Amino acid sequence: MQIKADVQSALICINLRFSFYINELFYGKTMIKYLVVGLGNIGPEYHETRHNIGFMTVEALARINNAPPFMDGRYGFTTSFSIKGRQLILLKPSTFMNLSGLAVRYWMQKENIPLENVLIVVDDLALPFGTLRLKGKGSDAGHNGLKHIAAILGTQNYARLRFGIGNREGMEKTQKEVADLLGISQSYISRLEKRIMKRLRKEIVKYE
Repeated sequence: MQIKADVQSALICINLRFSFYINELFYGKTMIKYLVVGLGNIGPEYHETRHNIGFMTVEALARINNAPPFMDGRYGFTTSFSIKGRQLILLKPSTFMNLSGLAVRYWMQKENIPLENVLIVVDDLALPFGTLRLKGKGSDAGHNGLKHIAAILGTQNYARLRFGIGNREGMEKTQKEVADLLGISQSYISRLEKRIMKRLRKEIVKYE
């Protein structure tokens, strides 16, 4: 029941509320190009884990809007689609998380996109799973990706959409802590987490 509830929560966030935030952020602007960056970690050990929710969010956004497949380019994978006369370029950086700013700066310059037309989608352990929080600017809150973006761009005044991946009390436990608590191996916890994220992907596709 808990998994089902979490899946439904994520579906609502991605399929419904994300579109609302996009419209709220970009409504009334005169520029037609926007850059939406989903932060994540490269490597098979991070594939389909909650810390890659930024990747998963832009992938879901691309599927919902029938965007072409992501193409491998400099500093990341990109695709794009048009909505209400605006072009949204979706980016999954292929750098390490603590070098995310390189990808953001490169694609901003390549596509001539101003800072006010950039949105960063990032995971947040401090928020309950499925909770979305949109801010036009703010601190990095200890997130290495946001920290590097601010350092490269020279400002923290860029929009970010925080996607909650914590538990309902907002207190995150590591895989080791959960394994010790339940008396099972950490590798089993890792496999279980990947199975949950894979199921989440299937549910997202089902409801599109």
